[in-house]
Amino acid sequence: MDTQGNIADENGNILMSSNGVFIADAIGDTMVNGDSLNPNSFTDDFKQYGLPMPYANLFLPMPDDSNKYVLFHQVLDYTTANVPNIFYTTVDITLNGGLGAVISKNNIIATNAFGVGMAACKHANGRDWWVVALSFDATLAHTFLVTPNAVQYMGSQNLQLAGFPLGFGGQPTFSPDGEKFAFSCSNIVGMSYQSKVQLFNFDRCSGVFSLDTVIDFTDGNISFATAFSPNSKYLYFGTTENLYQINTDTSDIGATFQLVATNDIFPSSVPPFYTNFYLMYLAANGKIYISSTSSVEHLHEINYPDSAGVACGVQLHNVFTDCYFIGVPNHPNYYLGCDTTQTTCPCLITGINEIKQHDFKFSVSPNPSNGNFKIMYLLPQNSKGIFEVFDITGKKVFSYSLPQWSTLQNFDLSFLSNGVYAVKITSGNFSITKKLIVYKE
Repeated sequence: MDTQGNIADENGNILMSSNGVFIADAIGDTMVNGDSLNPNSFTDDFKQYGLPMPYANLFLPMPDDSNKYVLFHQVLDYTTANVPNIFYTTVDITLNGGLGAVISKNNIIATNAFGVGMAACKHANGRDWWVVALSFDATLAHTFLVTPNAVQYMGSQNLQLAGFPLGFGGQPTFSPDGEKFAFSCSNIVGMSYQSKVQLFNFDRCSGVFSLDTVIDFTDGNISFATAFSPNSKYLYFGTTENLYQINTDTSDIGATFQLVATNDIFPSSVPPFYTNFYLMYLAANGKIYISSTSSVEHLHEINYPDSAGVACGVQLHNVFTDCYFIGVPNHPNYYLGCDTTQTTCPCLITGINEIKQHDFKFSVSPNPSNGNFKIMYLLPQNSKGIFEVFDITGKKVFSYSLPQWSTLQNFDLSFLSNGVYAVKITSGNFSITKKLIVYKE
């Protein structure tokens, strides 16, 4: 299925998920009152597997209420072939013994001719949320605002673009720092596709988009994928057969346009399917994973997306998932705070020290370990970090650079001898150290 909405708590424990047909709770059962989402005949035809619509679900925590969550969702209409409504559904996670229950469902917040897919970005005040859905031809940006008291439609903005009448704006996505927005589109021209990527600057205070760059990357194949690097500098996009990168922090962005990978048609275990490039996902470990349009078990991986050109380290079909899927989750940067560079939108998370709020929350598990363990952390906002391991003599035996906005890493340090080690995260002038016990029988 394409439609994969989910959200977890700060410790990575899944709270709920949705395939566009129903909402599932943390144990995978249909949440109380979580059935019958997106009521129409299109949904009825896809009840078994979920909706075939990428980025059509988006979970957000309700501002100033740790008990409630809002799900934005959409569904196609057979008659018009576009998305006629944007819905929202509200969940109270404290109900049903902590498994949650839907308290308001299928609320129509706006009616228009929308394209498939939505994206979200934290407001400059650090509390509220912007949500955007493109028009069917990708010429308009429809914005919504989530505040503690309301979910509001804020209207549309003309993006000053030529239309792309396919009803799909690639993966509309914000950069992790919230300052940029991008999507790619394709048009059928003759017997092939014309593809372009659109890059915008975004004002987190006003919700206004301003066009920066349009790049034509036509190679005859259809385009879907769009993703920013963790440091928000590099934008990745592509067609089903080629993957490209641009540096968005230069004055001449077009000059940085580079091909970083070409599909090698790796076969699936179910012929005639094979891997290609479909949707991209910037994961919690700072890497980007890429799915395929066909039913395959492997994901591609961009290991160093903060690096220029082929140094980004694209590895084709190197992650085996043991399942067949297409879609990827739609996760905004939940940890983005206030924009302290302007005064128009004052910070509304008052009384919170920004460094203290993001003081790593460093955990190591399991501990003791056989050398294979996981770390979870929050770096100070918009900062990189470094993870280091020291033996009992103080000798450094391992180090790893932590990308901006990353929150989780898995390590295989089975080469370490049994003993007690110090594990340390450093970011800027701040650091935190914990003890790791390695014990191998």
